[in-house]
Amino acid sequence: MTIDSMSHDLLGSNVRLRVMTSADADALVRAAADGELWNLFVTVVPTAATVADYMKPALNGFAQGTVIPYMIEHAKSAEAIGSTRFWKLDRDHRKVEIGHTWIAKSWQRTVVNTEMKYLMLKYAFEDLALVRVQFQTDELNDKSRAAILRLGAKQEGIIRKERIMPDGRIRNTVRYSIVDDEWPEVKTNLQRRLAV
Repeated sequence: MTIDSMSHDLLGSNVRLRVMTSADADALVRAAADGELWNLFVTVVPTAATVADYMKPALNGFAQGTVIPYMIEHAKSAEAIGSTRFWKLDRDHRKVEIGHTWIAKSWQRTVVNTEMKYLMLKYAFEDLALVRVQFQTDELNDKSRAAILRLGAKQEGIIRKERIMPDGRIRNTVRYSIVDDEWPEVKTNLQRRLAV
């Protein structure tokens, strides 16, 4: 089964993850404008001026089979409310990273992030038959770090001076993972949270 022959869209009760296309630039910028997320120094979120550069590696990676970039949409209205992606998809070693995730301010601290991550993890472990899902975030991003731990991921360590941010700051990155042996318990806990 190749990446090109599969349907990757994921649908939950509140969230739809639809594979990003080149036509999504304006929707990305509108979603990011909710809270002016491009002003966050701990992540990279597109503006009208940077959206083409933001989308290019996502779309190229999809064509090469190493990235599955998503628009996060409200399930009922189809309103774009953010973006996320599977990237560093390695079929030989059956692993992937979930990252480049941001959610419009109006939808933060709602069920959106939990359901989105549940859909992605379920797809990774049960459909793609992966053995490892990795997450990374800025050492200074306390919200993201707490959210990753709430998923049930395990912190593996801090990678020092891992990347240079657009403003020139040199970032330390915290790495987490969930492995296939842990997925049944993580799945149960996420289903419990979504049922509340």
